[in-house]
Amino acid sequence: MLPMTDDTPAPAAPPLRLADIAARAKVSEATVSRVLNGKAGVAAGTRQAVLTALDAMGYARPQRLRQRTATLIGLVIPELDNPIFPAIAQAVERTLNRHGHTPVLCTQYPGGATEDDLVELLVEHGVAGIVFVSGRHADTTASHERYRRLSDRGLPFVLINGYAPGIAAPFISPDDALAARLAVNHLADLGHEKIGLAVGQTRYVPAIRKIEGFTAALRDLLGIADPQQYVAHSLYGFEGGRDAAAKLLDKGCTGIVCASDIMALGAITEARARGLAVPADVSVVGYDDSSLMAYTDPPLTTIRQPVAAMGAAAVRALMEEIGGGSAPHTEFVFAPELVVRASTASGPHGRRIPRPAPARTGDQLSESSRNSEL
Repeated sequence: MLPMTDDTPAPAAPPLRLADIAARAKVSEATVSRVLNGKAGVAAGTRQAVLTALDAMGYARPQRLRQRTATLIGLVIPELDNPIFPAIAQAVERTLNRHGHTPVLCTQYPGGATEDDLVELLVEHGVAGIVFVSGRHADTTASHERYRRLSDRGLPFVLINGYAPGIAAPFISPDDALAARLAVNHLADLGHEKIGLAVGQTRYVPAIRKIEGFTAALRDLLGIADPQQYVAHSLYGFEGGRDAAAKLLDKGCTGIVCASDIMALGAITEARARGLAVPADVSVVGYDDSSLMAYTDPPLTTIRQPVAAMGAAAVRALMEEIGGGSAPHTEFVFAPELVVRASTASGPHGRRIPRPAPARTGDQLSESSRNSEL
């Protein structure tokens, strides 16, 4: 036998046999096929077992699979102070990990990097796609040119919580209008006739939708002709909740719907600072059902965002785009859920009120007192 020289061609690799890999990994041939073709629907442990068998038997991983297992995905969120954003980030990251992808978390905060800065950083690091949570797409006054530039680059992205019709991408949102209606319906059923909404600035799509749902519910359920008088704008956060609650309590509201759980905690603090008991004198409803809300004093009645389902849907849509498909460039809206705890109780009359009630005029406030905002 002649010795091999540098010019002697290497022996050809043995043909790849699905049956051999399946036997080594102790899975079916169909599962091996799905892994090698980069298909979804395979558990992370099973996928890794197939890849390990492939490596151990001396087979080269298909090019598409080598790219897939090295994929970085950008995840841009507004902040970490509000617990709903880490919850959404965790839901997205968990699903990405199951698909064999590595998330790169970028957080915005006042005075820090802008969304544009973070996008450029992610692009420089070669991410295959980006998930935006409550980004500039939710701001009706912001330019959406940044997203069009991403589309022109061919970089897939998905947007959570907010909608802009001019952006060609999948959107994932909770039904904010339904959330407000659920909260009003709950308080009205408890006998509350004066119900207020503590919400953020009207430039943001989620706030706009909450206001639409809230005002429609007051008209439909309580017969209030001018429901805007019971909308108090403030900043999201604890102090914003206190500020908005102060305005609503001054108007005689016995039920307060808040646009976030943190605002609801501020509203409860403001009520107690005035010598009012929650829920004996004032009922408070939050929004998000973020962690620990079942353990506050009192445990908070809130509207639960379907965080896990939204995170999974966002990743599925992004994977479709990255894989060369085309996820529908439309908005997928997920229904929230009312979670009743101890921060709500019967209203001042202690009875369910008939609905719809006739329009009331005695509680109307002057135009100058409406819609005050920080």
